Amino acid sequence: MKINVIGTSGSGKSTLARGISQKLNIPYIELDALFWRADWQGTPDEEFFARLGEMLSASEGWVLDGNYKRTQPVKWREIDLIIWVDYSFGRTLFQAVKRAATRAWHKQEIWAGTGNRETFRKSFFSRDSIILWTLKTFAKNRRQYQALLVDPDWQHVRFVRLRSPQQAQVFLRNLTQL
Repeated sequence: MKINVIGTSGSGKSTLARGISQKLNIPYIELDALFWRADWQGTPDEEFFARLGEMLSASEGWVLDGNYKRTQPVKWREIDLIIWVDYSFGRTLFQAVKRAATRAWHKQEIWAGTGNRETFRKSFFSRDSIILWTLKTFAKNRRQYQALLVDPDWQHVRFVRLRSPQQAQVFLRNLTQL
């Protein structure tokens, strides 16, 4: 099974994807972990796509967490299922704020070996704020994901749209090898 969990920043993609990975006993791949380098430097696309391709071809099944629209030709080449975590704006913003505050408070490294940590200043008072990113991208992402549902290029792919944490819990509880 090849699964991509998509959704706006803070929606709960990573949590759901890790749960699916454990339940189906398939590798979990986090796009942000592949993309971000030390000091918040991104990986150039050519290298990013190559690393992603290697990770995806290393296993017959996987669950991938993340958007990065420009990676669609690589990550969706053999995709079976796309799960859209589509919670309300208020819920998503709450989760993004809570996550940013928790990470900043605990000073936890987000991706091993990068040294990247969220700070209160970066999370709440910066143009690079994940909170600001969530605010700016929520509506645009929702429009793009709705368009994907009817895009003829992806009609062969099964889509699941989860609109609440309760739906996600039920989906995960009922998930079996598809």
